[in-house]
Amino acid sequence: MIEHNLSGVMLGTVIGAILALTGAGGGILAVPLLVFGLGLSIVQAAPVGLLAVGLAAAVGALLGLRQGIVRYRAATFVSAIGMVAAPVGLYIAHRVPNQPLALVFSAVLLYASGRMLRKAVREIRHGQPLARAESRPCVLNPLQGRLRWTLPCARALAITGLLSGLLSGLLGVGGGFVIIPALTRYTNLEMKSVVATSLAVIALVSVGSATTAALAGVMQWEVAIPFALGAVVGLTVGRQVAQRLAGPRLQQAFSVVGMLAALLLASTALGFRL
Repeated sequence: MIEHNLSGVMLGTVIGAILALTGAGGGILAVPLLVFGLGLSIVQAAPVGLLAVGLAAAVGALLGLRQGIVRYRAATFVSAIGMVAAPVGLYIAHRVPNQPLALVFSAVLLYASGRMLRKAVREIRHGQPLARAESRPCVLNPLQGRLRWTLPCARALAITGLLSGLLSGLLGVGGGFVIIPALTRYTNLEMKSVVATSLAVIALVSVGSATTAALAGVMQWEVAIPFALGAVVGLTVGRQVAQRLAGPRLQQAFSVVGMLAALLLASTALGFRL
């Protein structure tokens, strides 16, 4: 039991560090680590991963709030819709067999990792992309420093919340790989504000989904507590070195790991061994 708890803490620390360094990669790698590292099924691993990622993201979001870089109104709006959608995903997850669920998760992980890899390669070759000239639905009011709430802005953020919530409940992912690209595309926020706001949404949606799972009696607490503690420690330590280590090369490495995990998960679900 002690060795099992130590393994949970160590794996959670890895997830927290990834979340701190990439802002989006931790949640989606939590489930494969729990499946292969601790032998859980996708359905068992999903709420454990959500709790850990949610608590770690909450620490990062609180630090961002203290720095004044979290757009809390946008985060609250997106997460409110996400929390409504998450129980639907959880309901579906408990009525789908493990094999197809694992294959769906593998496809989502492969897509997210591939997207991160393309972005990292593009930045290595051409540097950071210039701000686009076309108008975006959600822009900051230069006088107030707040987002202008228009119908196109609310619609874009609502779709973001719906997607992240469904994936959160269905697959146990934090949704950062959905939220960060959406905020980057639909708003003119600086990247540090995008990441901090994303962490706030992940925290609210993940903890809400984990609470729903706990009330339904499907939370594996003996695994969840050490894993979550490790994730908080990993995020706290990771933030201290994020400025020195974070960048396209690191994202490139994490995306390759994610793709390998997706292939391994899919092959295991299909009865093959790589």
